Amino acid sequence: MANAKWLNEAEMKAWRGFVTTAAELHRVIESDLAQFGIDGGDYQLLAMLSEAPEHRVQLCDLAEMLRLSRSGLTRRMEGVVRAKFVERVSDGSDRRTAYAHLTDKGYAFLKKIAPAHVKSVRNRLIDHLSENEIKAFGSAFSKIGKSLSTPD
Repeated sequence: MANAKWLNEAEMKAWRGFVTTAAELHRVIESDLAQFGIDGGDYQLLAMLSEAPEHRVQLCDLAEMLRLSRSGLTRRMEGVVRAKFVERVSDGSDRRTAYAHLTDKGYAFLKKIAPAHVKSVRNRLIDHLSENEIKAFGSAFSKIGKSLSTPD
């Protein structure tokens, strides 16, 4: 404990600001999605599939992108598969390979709700920051994300 590199005042302000704000920010953005019957995880899954070539991603890759285990991805996909927004598709040449595919219904749904989600993100986060703060925010979380995916 004596060798700990303690946080200075600016570092402590940044850390405490993150701790006290991140969960609440996530909660209110999720509550804005609730009117559409989905949560943030569903939205993220649909958005990732919408950006993929042919609107499909191999299940093992999608699990990694969403930082989920395979069983976690199966649970995450239950609601969107039941709603017919996403379907599981086998690879025609390799039956061991499966994909998540965004259906036309799922794409139409995402296009319908995306403006409300973007408005929520803007109102609750983006519009409170300057252009330089947004760039710094993006850069910082990119670095943090990379450090979390590499062993210590």
